[in-house]
Amino acid sequence: MKFASSAKRGGNSILAGEVLSEAMPWIKEITGKTIVVKYGGAAMVSEDLRKAVMGDILMLKMLGVKPVIVHGGGNAISKEMKEEGIEVEFVNGQRVTTDAAMQIVRRVLTGEVNQQLVWEMNQHGNIAVGLSGADGGLLIAKQKDPELGRIGEIIRVNPGIVNDLLEDDYIPLISTIALGDDGGIFNINADIAAGHIAGAIGAHKVIFISDVDGIYKDFPDEDTLIANMSVDEAKELLSDPNISKGMIPKLTSCIHALDEGVPSVQFVNGTTPHALLIEVLTDEGIGTLVSNTGKTHAEHQAEVDHFASRLLENRYL
Repeated sequence: MKFASSAKRGGNSILAGEVLSEAMPWIKEITGKTIVVKYGGAAMVSEDLRKAVMGDILMLKMLGVKPVIVHGGGNAISKEMKEEGIEVEFVNGQRVTTDAAMQIVRRVLTGEVNQQLVWEMNQHGNIAVGLSGADGGLLIAKQKDPELGRIGEIIRVNPGIVNDLLEDDYIPLISTIALGDDGGIFNINADIAAGHIAGAIGAHKVIFISDVDGIYKDFPDEDTLIANMSVDEAKELLSDPNISKGMIPKLTSCIHALDEGVPSVQFVNGTTPHALLIEVLTDEGIGTLVSNTGKTHAEHQAEVDHFASRLLENRYL
């Protein structure tokens, strides 16, 4: 017979109980809801971080969430372009994509990055299906700006294939290639695509996972990290001429999703272990929360607690 240390055992049990107690109302809120996760940055490049993010998404699915993953692959694309001798250039946070670069983007996003993520997720069971925005005509786009080449501006989202996969209990993993109105294909910024897809499928929230802590008024000045803001404040920030170019696609996508009726958008740093679970299942959360109401994490938590208390009173829990 083996005896455990009562102090250590009790301490760990109490801590675990506190964590579960804090998570309960949040779990109740998100069960059955669809959450779009835009996944990119260093959290995708590091194998350990990638496995942790995939594990967190799997955990959310086990709690009854319906995750949809929209991923980028910018680092892998840039590396391949440099190896092919193609200049890597960005304008207002969006990659200049020549015809030659477009072939690399398509190959890397759909044939390499997407399949790697699908493989890693399916180590936990056959639960993920990889597709691109071209599959099922999910994303239809036109040329955004001749200066950007094959960068597309989304003109229509046909969410049927995503809804069907969710209905069949799969996790859609989407690379952001779109069918063009000119008969070709376009590269779509993954941040922009996530907001459009979230709006089209009526998602409960969008969570942007990158390698920065959230939205900054003056990136990378850490003192300008914004914890909470309303959609109107986000629009005001977007019009600021001093805003970091890399923040433009993120804010643009955020505003589109909120304008389409998505209740909230959150930005977290995926290099923080389990950032996704911390944001979704704890009182304080981390990163930046943007909502149509402008409520803070604490104010939103008060509403959730009130909702849970009413359920308890009526013996629904």
